[in-house]
This record gives sequence, C-alpha cells and structure tokens, in this order.
Amino acid sequence: MATSLVMTFVGPDKPGLVELISRTVAEHGGNWLDSRLCSLSGQFAGIVLARVPDANAAALRLALTELQAAGLKVLVETASGAEPPVKARMLRLELIGQDRPGIVRDVSRVFKEHAANIEELHTATVSGAMSGETMFKASADIRLAPETTLEQLRRALEALANDMMVDIALQEVDRPAASDAKRPR
Repeated sequence: MATSLVMTFVGPDKPGLVELISRTVAEHGGNWLDSRLCSLSGQFAGIVLARVPDANAAALRLALTELQAAGLKVLVETASGAEPPVKARMLRLELIGQDRPGIVRDVSRVFKEHAANIEELHTATVSGAMSGETMFKASADIRLAPETTLEQLRRALEALANDMMVDIALQEVDRPAASDAKRPR
C-alpha cells in the first residue's frame, strides 16, 4: 500500500530548492504526482502531492521536516483521498479591473454562497495598458455543486462585477476532474 502526502514549503527563493525537495521524495521511494510552485516577492512557495510506500512514509515526513535547515518551512499532511462529486460541473472565471482591497474576498464569498468550490486560483496585479493604473487580474477553476445552476452563479457574479466595476467572464469548461486525468498546466 501507499500513502499520499500533501506537502507545503515556504522559504527564501534560491536555485536548487525544487531539486532538494524532489530528491528527498525520490530517496524515500516517493512518486511526485502533482504540484504548484512559484516565487513570490523573493519567497519560494509550493504545494506538492506525492505518493510513498507506507513503510517509508514516516521516514519521508522526518526527512522533509529536516529541510528546515535549508531555510524551508515545511508542513506535511496525509491526503484524505476524498473525491469531488462526479456530477459537478467545472467553470472558468476570468476577472480584470482596477485594483482595490477586497476583490478576492468578495468573489470568494459569492462562490461560497452558491456552493462553488475554488479548485485553483491565480491572481496578479499588472499595469494598465492605456492608463498605467494598477489592474487586478484573476483566473479561477471552479467546481459547481450539482444543486447550483450556472445561471444562478452568473447572475450573482454579474451583480458583484457591476458593484466593483470589474469585468467578469464565466464559462463552463469541458474537462475531467483532476483525479480522472492530468490537466494541462
């Protein structure tokens, strides 16, 4: 049998951190399955899903916590293995507007109110092409609960977009759940 582990890492960015983490996983017979890694303002941050033989799980956990000597804060959790609802629909949200505090809070509140789960979220601030003002951009993959319709969520987001003066596009995407097939990245 095998144990699935979700590992998070944060620390000062420098060359070799991914190699260090992946080597540690491989040395314990682990298989690197899925990850999101990035550098943000000089900090390396990542989340990794790996599967390791049950007999090696405790040793891998210990080895990963020892990476703190390399300046990484590490958290390791056993994956629950819970599968998302089969009938859930996948949506893609694209948002752009003048940056202001609270955009993510307000949009995520609408998702919560409509039982929509954020599967993946990417945000960035950029300089506006014409105005030079700071613009906020977001894209999100959303799993819509079977009891919520696309139109219900779309109406709520359109009302919010009008209040916030941002552009929001929401569309259904045809792709399997992450557990069914690897999504292109």
